[in-house]
Amino acid sequence: MTGKADPEKPAGKTVRPANKRGVARLAAVQALYQMDVGGAPLTSVVSEFTAFRLGKEIDGEQYREADEQWFKQILAGVVEDQKFLDPYIHTALVEDWPLKRIDSLLRAILRSGSYELLRRKDVPAKVIISEYIDVTKAFFEDDEPGLVNGVLDRLAHELRGGEFDEKKTDGAS
Repeated sequence: MTGKADPEKPAGKTVRPANKRGVARLAAVQALYQMDVGGAPLTSVVSEFTAFRLGKEIDGEQYREADEQWFKQILAGVVEDQKFLDPYIHTALVEDWPLKRIDSLLRAILRSGSYELLRRKDVPAKVIISEYIDVTKAFFEDDEPGLVNGVLDRLAHELRGGEFDEKKTDGAS
C-alpha cells in the first residue's frame, strides 16, 4: 500500500470529493494500518503524518489538507477503545468470519468507523457510514465497500437506534 489513495479517484470509481474530515479519516485508516502491520507506536505515527503527509507533497504527489485534530482524535480514540471495539465489530461480522481473518486495512476502516459511531455523537451515523464507504472505495473495488456498509450499519442501529427510529417515524407521516 503506497498511502497515495486519492479519495476523489478511488479504484476507478466516481465518488464525491473528500472534505478535510474525509481526508483525516483516510489518513487515520492509513496510520492505523501502519501501526497494525509495522507495529509503530501511536506517537511516532501521529508525528510522521502531521509532519510529512497531511497536506504535504511526497514523491510528486500532493496530499490533500486534513483536519489534523480529527485525525488525531480518531487515532487516539481507536487505540484507547480497541479492546471494546474489536469484540463489538466481531459481533457484527458473519459467524464464520472473525475479525482476526479480516484484512488489516479493512480492520482499520471498521475500527475507525466504529469508534466514530461510538464516540462522535455529534456526527450523524449515516454520514459516518457514508464517509467510511468512500474510504473503503479508495482502496478496494470488489465486495469490501458492501462489507463495511453492512457492519457499520449493524453497529449504528445498535449504538444509535434512535437516529434510525426517528427517520422511520418522520417518513411514515
